[in-house]
Order: sequence, then structure tokens, then C-alpha cells
Amino acid sequence: MCLIVFSYRQHPDYPLVLIANRDEYHQRAAASADFWGDHPQILAGRDLEGMGTWLGVTDAGRFAAVTNFREGIAEPGELSRGHLTANFLKGSQTATQYLDELNAGKSSYSGFNLLFGDIHGLYYFSNRSAESFRLQPGLHSLSNHLLNSPWPKAEHAKQQLQLHLASANLESEALIGILQRRETFPDELLPNTGLSLEQERTLSPPFIVTPEYGTRCTTLLLWHKSETVEFIEQSYLADGTPAERKSFQLSARPPA
Repeated sequence: MCLIVFSYRQHPDYPLVLIANRDEYHQRAAASADFWGDHPQILAGRDLEGMGTWLGVTDAGRFAAVTNFREGIAEPGELSRGHLTANFLKGSQTATQYLDELNAGKSSYSGFNLLFGDIHGLYYFSNRSAESFRLQPGLHSLSNHLLNSPWPKAEHAKQQLQLHLASANLESEALIGILQRRETFPDELLPNTGLSLEQERTLSPPFIVTPEYGTRCTTLLLWHKSETVEFIEQSYLADGTPAERKSFQLSARPPA
């Protein structure tokens, strides 16, 4: 997952409105979103190499999503970052208890950013930051740097989401469209993450298309105040052409 933009407690009917693009090598096998056979409470896509996920929810109201931290050439971690999300979705520990687990095991992973919690409390943790914290209500973005780093694609996506939040009726197609921009940004706006300038250009738009690597899917979460969740995943072919679309609705209620 390489770009997430979300509104947390900014809309009167939807405490969480989240749109995310997953960017990955096309050769890395993955299953599209569904309820997992071995953990049927989890609704998520699945990385078939690490057997984790980039983003998922549960019928108990748990949520988690992860992005990689871009830092040029780095040594791979011992564990797949998809376990960070899957372990929280599978578990029953509180978010603060999970923070303790993350602190203890953070060195086992390559650089990451993790969002997790439930509709009553979302948390952010990165093993490339000294801070972890409970999120405040607001409009947030997360790409391949720290939360709300002002990368141009993240700022562009937040601006577009802000426009849509003014409407009482949120349209899923329009929200998915927020992350469809393929035009690169000017060089002077690009971050310096240890890659070549040409690579920074290629990775600069919200939607990435290259023969080897690119945007594999867009996920939309509309989490209603009634604790029902609309979950839509739009997948893409390697050339960016829309492929399978899957839609789900579930009741996501934390245990009493």
C-alpha cells in the first residue's frame, strides 16, 4: 500500500472515509479482497507470498492498513510487513497493547507505517519515527514517508477529498476517482528518498503505471456511524486498465 488518504470524524454520517492505492510489483501474487477462509472474521486482500495483507477490516470493528517507508536501498526485514496488519486483525488485544507489541518487534521489519484500531480510536505507528500516537479528528494522508508528510500526491489527494466531504451524499465512484491521477508532478516538488530523479518522477502520481510495478488496486472504505462498512476494491491490470471490482457490506461492531 503506497497512498492512503482519509477523513477521520469530519463527516456527520461517516466517521471514517478512506481511499487507498496499493502499489506493488505485478509479479507478486495476491488474492483480491474477500473473507479469509482461515480467519472468516477478516475482510481483506491477501499477499500470497507473505500471507498478510495491506488493508483489512473485521466484523468486530478492527481496522489496519500498512504502507512501506521509502528509503532507497534498504536491507529487507526478517518478516513481511503484511503481518503487521494481519496480526492485529486476527487478535483481540487492545490498540495500546498492540503498540507495546509493535515496539518490541519493530526491528524485524523493513521501514513501515501502520494505521490500526477501530472507529472509536485510530492509532499510528512507524518504525522510522520516535513517535506513535492516537490520531486526532481531521483529514490525513499516508504515503511512503511519515503521516501527513507533504508529498505532492498526498497533498493533491487530501485537497480532492476535502471537496467531496462538503457533500452530504458521498458517491463511491467519485471517491475512487480521487486516486486516479497519473500525471507526474514538477521536479521541484518531488521528495528525495534516495532514488534517482527519474524514479521519483515515476512514483510521484497517486496512480502508477509501469510494466513491472504499479497500482494494483484502489480500496474504498465508507464506515457509517451505524457501524456498517461499505468496502469496495477495484483491481487493475498492469497497463492500468480496470479489472475486477468487488463490493462488500458488513456490520463492524466491537464486542460489548
